[in-house]
Amino acid sequence: MKEIISILDKNGFVFALLIVGLIIYISVILSKKVTNQKVPGAAIAISIGLVLAYFGGDKGLASIPAFSGLAFLGGSMMRDFAIVSTSMGASFQEIKKTGFVGLICLVLGTLIAFIVGGTFAYFMGYTDAKSIATIGGGACTFIVGPVTGGAVGASSDVIAISIAIGVIKSIIVTISTPFLAKRLGIDNPQTAMIFGGLVGSTSGVSAGLAATDLKLVPYGALTATFHTAVGCLLCPSILYLLVRLLVPGSV
Repeated sequence: MKEIISILDKNGFVFALLIVGLIIYISVILSKKVTNQKVPGAAIAISIGLVLAYFGGDKGLASIPAFSGLAFLGGSMMRDFAIVSTSMGASFQEIKKTGFVGLICLVLGTLIAFIVGGTFAYFMGYTDAKSIATIGGGACTFIVGPVTGGAVGASSDVIAISIAIGVIKSIIVTISTPFLAKRLGIDNPQTAMIFGGLVGSTSGVSAGLAATDLKLVPYGALTATFHTAVGCLLCPSILYLLVRLLVPGSV
């Protein structure tokens, strides 16, 4: 058994790819056979990943030597590469058609998510500006939350909550997008970009649009990525300072 673990540890990256591939394969089968594709395979895969991570240590399954290769796949470099690659294939001419509306949706989407997340944080008992801003940032995306928390000096527990909120949001967006796309008129690049800017959550938007129409993925993912960038700029700075001014007793 020790020899097997040693081999897996030495070939951690290859084993990690095998694990992720199996999870995706199983998720796609479950999506087709069990849910009749009403729940996207990506949403099922994310859920399975979260359950498996629970049984690991501080780094999830990567804390176990045999699964150490997952730390690389879940690292910041691969994450950023995946985010950037989702915009491949987008037409600049289609992007220009969104115009000023797209910019408004980016700012509006960030503000709405921050206010909702910050309000929940306040009623959950977090009355200091650092916690409110961090959890509000997490409501934007699970990347904005820890970036904000690290910048303003929030506690690790609050940062963990902000990440959890962002992940939950991503799963909800992934599952609900295919059901709501027709009703919301998300059937062209312009509406996909507006949707991505308002909702954020690049992973959720990408997976949800993939289950709706693959051609829309680059456009929704593009503005969702900018949503994250805007959140990383505004949440730890202007929005954090506004929380300090508006919330009585916050420091």
